[in-house]
Amino acid sequence: MQRILVTGANKGIGLAIVEAVLQRQPTARVVLGSRDRSRGEVARAGLLEKRPEWAERLQVLELDVTRDASVAAAARELSERHGESPAPLSALVNNAGVGGESTLRETLEVNLFGMRRSCEAFRPLLEPAGGRIVNITSASGPLFLSRCSAERRQFLSDPRLEWSALRSFIDECLAIDGGPEAFAARGLGDGEPYGLSKACANAYTLIVARQNPRLAVNACTPGFIETDLTRPFATASRQTPQQMGMKPPQAGTIAPCFLLFGDGVGSGRFYGSDAQRSPLDRYRAPGSPPYEGP
Repeated sequence: MQRILVTGANKGIGLAIVEAVLQRQPTARVVLGSRDRSRGEVARAGLLEKRPEWAERLQVLELDVTRDASVAAAARELSERHGESPAPLSALVNNAGVGGESTLRETLEVNLFGMRRSCEAFRPLLEPAGGRIVNITSASGPLFLSRCSAERRQFLSDPRLEWSALRSFIDECLAIDGGPEAFAARGLGDGEPYGLSKACANAYTLIVARQNPRLAVNACTPGFIETDLTRPFATASRQTPQQMGMKPPQAGTIAPCFLLFGDGVGSGRFYGSDAQRSPLDRYRAPGSPPYEGP
């Protein structure tokens, strides 16, 4: 029996992933991770209103990826609930994320450090051989890297990268005093926080994959999806989300579900929203030929 934990799952893409798994995998059970338990319960109730038969397959877990204590408590709760199983989890989907007006420090706290907290806490609960980790990142990561210097591009796409080096890089970025010009002088494009954080999250995926060779650890972009994160762009441009090309959250489940259940996904890879392999250092448009690099 598969049991899958999705973080940041009470709305948006996370909630769509939960629903997609329940629909496509009749025997799978899903743990809906939510920073606020009551919001998680509301999300669960909304799904059960449509499909009451999912009640035994869907549970809520209070989980704030920005707090060590919350992540540790969530891991203990899962272990106590399902410790009698061969493994409490078959897969972890790191979906929680922020963007918009958040500072670089705030963005990294969720998009990278929150992901790392989840991986560190829940990896021991995964099936030791064949468990999967799916990191929901963004095409903003490759787009950010494409604007960086060759040295920075190589650094953040190096499969030999160590966490200590990535952490030092992050400290360097946080210490930069100034706007886009200051980041550009360091070979870091415009220093846009969301793109930088997602490039780091993709790099961290490589680290986790190398450290856990018996797991399938990959990252993907869900695509340009209408969520609380992207909707303000439409408002600012005086267009509807549809006019801007945004798709509904359900469209953002294609790549995550492929990485959860597909064959031949490999490990240490980045996939586009069309579930095709993509490079880390430049954008590949959906429908174009898949990346065939190392």
